[in-house]
Amino acid sequence: MLRQQDVGHRVVVRRIVGVSGDRPLYTDALGELVDLTETELTLATAKGTVRVPLREVHRAKRVPPASRPHAAAVIALELAADQAWPAPVRARLGSWLLRAAENWTGRANSALAVGDPDRPLEAAIDAVEKWYAEHGQRPLINAPMPLASPVNATLDERGWSARPLTLVQTAALNPILAAPGRGDLPPVDLADSPGDDWYAMVAEHKGTLPSAAIRILTGVPEKVFAQVRDPDGELVAVARGAVTGPDRWLGISLLQTAPAMRRRGLGQHVVRGLAQWAVQRGATRAYLQVEERNTAAVALYGRLGFSTHHTYLTREAPL
Repeated sequence: MLRQQDVGHRVVVRRIVGVSGDRPLYTDALGELVDLTETELTLATAKGTVRVPLREVHRAKRVPPASRPHAAAVIALELAADQAWPAPVRARLGSWLLRAAENWTGRANSALAVGDPDRPLEAAIDAVEKWYAEHGQRPLINAPMPLASPVNATLDERGWSARPLTLVQTAALNPILAAPGRGDLPPVDLADSPGDDWYAMVAEHKGTLPSAAIRILTGVPEKVFAQVRDPDGELVAVARGAVTGPDRWLGISLLQTAPAMRRRGLGQHVVRGLAQWAVQRGATRAYLQVEERNTAAVALYGRLGFSTHHTYLTREAPL
């Protein structure tokens, strides 16, 4: 049977799905183990999330990983993403990054657990808890998987909970640009700074924007704010792009479409506009972060050619 140490690793689960005559019927599921409780396990498979009650598990074991990026590639992408979403309050714990931003978004208010914290793991988590307590915030740790599997296992033992699984997805920019453009849609305007209505549209999704949020959104040297307006001048779609890191990654964030304008291709339209901007700045690939349970967004990004590079869990300290 699987254990907490297997979370973040590739596993195969043989599940009992019925009985024919006096013989049980089985089905197999292969994927990344993202959660294991006393009653069920959760797999991230190629076809989506699969939750299996433990009472239905006949056998389960860890299997060799599929082709996946090396740890160095995961760390490099996570650091590029950190540069694109710069928390204004920062400190280091060895190679770990401690970040705070008035509790606006988990990314900017969590310790990024990549590399060596320069002390035993238990002591590192103690230091994270102390730092966030000093800043008046609940301790959070961003744990990329399977790179941070030992961190996740230790946090499980300490009673930390987990937010929904986040997929870090990547795609090449050239295929996005090679797809036919949409001449029937209003143009994608790209601005160096956002307007009040751009902020307002983001706030509808992300909540009130504190001063730290403004610093995050505008504090990157190479960033752009995309917007699409209808013929009446009303804002109907927004997004933010940022190019960071030595590999010149385009980070796409805050892609949002007005509810009345969804399913009309505006999301793809905006991403294409950001891709054109980024290619001019030497970028060849893009990344984005999306919750695995947001199936509509995952499907949209899949149509654009995005696939999962790695995943992460945002872990929360007990209250």
